[in-house]
Amino acid sequence: MSPLSSATHAVGTFARGLMVASLVGASAATITAPAQAEFLDLEIEDLTFGFIKLTDMAPLAVAYELGYFEDEGLFVTLEAQANWKVLLDGVIDGRLQGAHMLAGQPLAATIGYGTEAHIITPFSMDLNGNGITVSNEVWDLMRPHIPSMPDGRPQHPISAEALVPVIEQFRDEGRPFNMGMVFPVSTHNYELRYWLAAGGVHPGFYADEDVSGQIMADAFLSVTPPPQMPATLEAGTIHGYCVGEPWNQQAVFREIGVPVITDYQIWRNNPEKVFGITAEFAEENPNTTLAITKALIRAAIWLDENDNENRQEAVEMLSMPQYVGADAEVIAASMTGTFEFEPGDVREIPDFNVFFRYYATYPYYSDAVWYLTQMRRWGQITEQQPDSWYDEVARSVYRPDIYLQAARLLVDEGMANEADFPWDTDGYREPQSEFIDGITYNGRQPNAYLEQFPIGLSGNDMVIGSEVITN
Repeated sequence: MSPLSSATHAVGTFARGLMVASLVGASAATITAPAQAEFLDLEIEDLTFGFIKLTDMAPLAVAYELGYFEDEGLFVTLEAQANWKVLLDGVIDGRLQGAHMLAGQPLAATIGYGTEAHIITPFSMDLNGNGITVSNEVWDLMRPHIPSMPDGRPQHPISAEALVPVIEQFRDEGRPFNMGMVFPVSTHNYELRYWLAAGGVHPGFYADEDVSGQIMADAFLSVTPPPQMPATLEAGTIHGYCVGEPWNQQAVFREIGVPVITDYQIWRNNPEKVFGITAEFAEENPNTTLAITKALIRAAIWLDENDNENRQEAVEMLSMPQYVGADAEVIAASMTGTFEFEPGDVREIPDFNVFFRYYATYPYYSDAVWYLTQMRRWGQITEQQPDSWYDEVARSVYRPDIYLQAARLLVDEGMANEADFPWDTDGYREPQSEFIDGITYNGRQPNAYLEQFPIGLSGNDMVIGSEVITN
């Protein structure tokens, strides 16, 4: 048992092999009593998983605290990591057997952008969960350019067009407009870039000879670890950031910044984190991989079941110092169906955090392809690739075959409902249009998708020096 948990934690009450039924949302009534399941023949039982202190690590905490890992015969230690690079390196060198990862990390590693390694994911951890926050100074300068509702509150969603005059003022004053994101291949980087570009603000390009991501930029993006975001904003080193919770709500509670938009408002029900393991681990430990996936699916079900009735209990778990360690009130501000933009401006966003609804845990190829398109859009993938390449990379990293095997075992054991899994999908979602700029994303046609953007690379475009060259 992990040393992170005290003797009073719920995990201590679960005997190895005990099977606990979990009800699945509105369809819970159709789940039969759980059957007694035999353990899979595990290749390895003692595992250490890494995570970053963010709300969306919740499936790991829940699977640990409620004994779902032990139900599968697994003895898991959860260890917070200093940053995303340390976490990725830990999975690659074997210090960690798996981790809560940025969805872009397995993809980038597999194609050799940054650290090269074949990482896969059998489990998508959540949808949504991020926000973009600006400093009080920037908010005061933006506010006159944002329409108001009849009650005087700002009208949402807020476009980055309101940021254009602010950036121009900074430029006139000789000040760079700096913004933080958590990692170069993070959802946060791509969401922040998407929002900025949709409002006419250029977020900059990457190139082989310049990996700053600031070529031609109007706003200068750089990496800041998530828990350090509020302090870095307060110090004035950055003027805004994109991060997961609870670090946007922390800015509100500390009255040092204002969240201007959530990723739910940028792209409704967008994919977020994944659980990553090496391809080698999955190949050498297929039953252990299935067992891990089963436990995580059960945790996701518990987090969303019965209209989120367990969220407050999850908030209390996450507030413990070994997990997120923020005040429960701060975590609850976004995790229980609302989001606070300014003190007192609390708005209903019931799907701000989704862990199981909408097939959230299924690793869709089209989700992987979207990340790859953004890597290409901003120059991390330097040259045009055929549509078939995007599909091949997605299939080498995202593993719905493992996920569905685990789901089938849970259904057969009475732990999950047959109707709650997309058994017949080809791995691609239908075209999605619920983006802030109205552009439709079709994962089957990544190059045609890229051609729609007025800002960004497409076709044969390449970044050479400080210019975009079309061959």
